Amino acid sequence: MAVNLVNVENVTKVYGTRALLDGVSLGVSEGDRIGVVGRNGDGKTTMIRMLAKLEDPDTGRVTHSGGLRLGVLTQHDSLDPEATVRHEVIGDLADHEWAGNAKIRDVLTGLFGGLDMPGFPQGLDTVIGPLSGGERRRIALAKLLIDEQDLVVLDEPTNHLDVEGIAWLAKHLRERRSALVCVTHDRWFLDQVCTRMWDVQRGDVFEYEGGYSDYVFARAERERIAATEETKRQNLVRKELAWLRRGAPARTSKPRFRVEAANELIADVPPPRDSSELMKFASSRLGKTVFDLEDVTVQAGPKVLLKHVTWQLGPGDRIGLVGVNGAGKTSLLRDLANAAYSDGEQQPAGGHVRVGRTVKLAYLSQEVAELDPTWRVLEAVQRVRERVDLGKGREMTAGQLCETFGFGKEKQWTPVGDLSGGERRRLQLLRLLMDEPNVLFLDEPTNDLDIETLTQLEDVLDGWPGSMIVISHDRFFVERTTDRVFALLGDGALRMLPRGIDEYLERRRRMEEAAAATVLAAAAKPAAEAPEKSAADVRAAKKELQKIERQLDKVSEKETRLHARIAENATDFAKVAELDTELRELAAQREELEMRWLELAEDA
Repeated sequence: MAVNLVNVENVTKVYGTRALLDGVSLGVSEGDRIGVVGRNGDGKTTMIRMLAKLEDPDTGRVTHSGGLRLGVLTQHDSLDPEATVRHEVIGDLADHEWAGNAKIRDVLTGLFGGLDMPGFPQGLDTVIGPLSGGERRRIALAKLLIDEQDLVVLDEPTNHLDVEGIAWLAKHLRERRSALVCVTHDRWFLDQVCTRMWDVQRGDVFEYEGGYSDYVFARAERERIAATEETKRQNLVRKELAWLRRGAPARTSKPRFRVEAANELIADVPPPRDSSELMKFASSRLGKTVFDLEDVTVQAGPKVLLKHVTWQLGPGDRIGLVGVNGAGKTSLLRDLANAAYSDGEQQPAGGHVRVGRTVKLAYLSQEVAELDPTWRVLEAVQRVRERVDLGKGREMTAGQLCETFGFGKEKQWTPVGDLSGGERRRLQLLRLLMDEPNVLFLDEPTNDLDIETLTQLEDVLDGWPGSMIVISHDRFFVERTTDRVFALLGDGALRMLPRGIDEYLERRRRMEEAAAATVLAAAAKPAAEAPEKSAADVRAAKKELQKIERQLDKVSEKETRLHARIAENATDFAKVAELDTELRELAAQREELEMRWLELAEDA
C-alpha cells in the first residue's frame, strides 16, 4: 500500500472577498503523478504553495509525513545572483565527480543542450545575476532535478523550454521514483507525465483518474450528467473531446472509463475544421499568392541562420514552425513581416520575398505591445473595430469576442493597466483578430494563457479563413491548429516534416548521436596522426587566445550593461526593441569568438 506523503484537510483560503479554496480536502501518496489545471486566478498556484507549506491556509491544515524530502519549483527562483551556475547546480563537487554522475550529465544535457552549457557566456562558470528570467528558471529546475526527493512540486516547469527540452523533461519525470504535483498549461506534457488530474474551479478541486485526455473525457461526461447551464463551455469541452478521440493514438492515453460514453458524447460533433471549405474561402480573400520566397537568406546581425530557402506560403496554409532555439524561426517571421509591411521594399539579407497584393498581415510577436493603461478592455478592442467577420457567415461584436476570450461583462470595464500578463496577451490577440487579417503570424501565442483560454483560442482559429504560421513550444497547440509542420534544424535549411513533431524529435536525436559519434571518433585517433605544431604556431595561438579572451570579457560587460538598460526602459517598446537588436548582435559576436577560441585551444 502506497505511503501517504501530504494531507490537505478542509482547507480554505480567501483573498479580499473571494474564496480561492473553500473547504478543500485531498492527499498525495507515493507514486502519484498529479497534474493541476484551471483558469488563471482560480487558485492553482495558491493550492500548491499551501501543499508545500510555503503559504498558510486561513482554516484547515496541511500535514507532511515525517522526514519528507520535498523539492519545489516556484515561479520566482531564490538563486544567489552573485553565485555561478556551477555553485548553484553542482555545488562543491569536483569535475571528475559530477562528470562521472550519469544523472547530472543527463540533466545538464537535457536542459542546456550539453555539459559545456552552450548559450551561456562562461558555461558553468557564468554568474547568475545578468541572466534572463528564462535562463535562471532552467538553472533552478536543474538544481531541483539533480537532488533526490520524495515529492516534487512544479509550477509551470515547461515555461522557457523548447520542444526538445519539454520532451526530455517528460521522459525524466516518468522515470523518477519521486511523487509529482505539477501545474502546467502544456496539455501534451500532462498526457505524457500525469496519471491523475486536479481541476481547480471556483473554490473547489475536482479529481480525475488518468492524464489530460482522460480528464477531458471524464469532465465532458460529468457535465453532461449534471446538465450544466454553461452551454458555451460545454460545447468547447465537447469539441476538444472530439479532437482528442479522432486524433493520432500517440496523442491520447487509454481512457479509464467507458469508451462508449465518450463516443456517444461526440456523435453529433463535426470535425474541428472543414479544411476544404476554409481553403476555398481563403483563396477568394487572398488570391493565388501569399508569400513566395526565392533563394532567401535570413540573418541575425552577422550570423547566417537560413541559406538559399525557396518556399511558398499559399492561401489557407496552416503551418507549424519548430526548431532549436536560435535556428531562425522568429527571424524568418520578422523578415516576412517586414516585406509585407513595406510593400515588398524591405527584403531579407539575400534572395527575394514576393508578397501577394491582397495580404493583410497580423503579427503577434513575443513582446506584448503596450496599450494605454487607462483604456478599458472593451474600449481597447472597439478602437480597432466594432464588429468582426469570422468567415462562413459568422459575425461577432467586440463584446461577444471579448467574452469568447474570457473577458466577461464585468471584466470588459477593467482598465488595461490592471490586467495580468496573461490577460494582456489575450487582449493583444483579440485586437489582432478584430482587425480582420487574412494572414496570421503567431510567435509563442500560448505564453501565459490557461488551458480554458487556449481551447477558446483554438475554437476561434478553427473557423478562421486565411493563411497562418505558428511558432510554439506547446506541442498540443501546434498539432491542434495547424495542418503541416516545417522545421529549422540549425543547418540553414527549412524542411517539411510529414510526421510532424515526432519526426522532428527523431531527426534531432539522430543529429546529436551523429555529432557525439564524430567527437568520439576524433578522440580515438592516435596522437601520432595529429600534425605536429611548430613552436611558433603554438606561440601565435596562445597570443590570439589571450586577445580573444579580452574581447569576450568586453562583450560580456556590454551584454550586462544592455540587460540593465532593457530593465530600465521596460515600458518603452521601441527602445527595448532597439536594445534587443544590439543584444542579439553581441550574442552572435560572442558565439563566433567562442568558436575561434575552441579552435585555437587545440593548437595551443
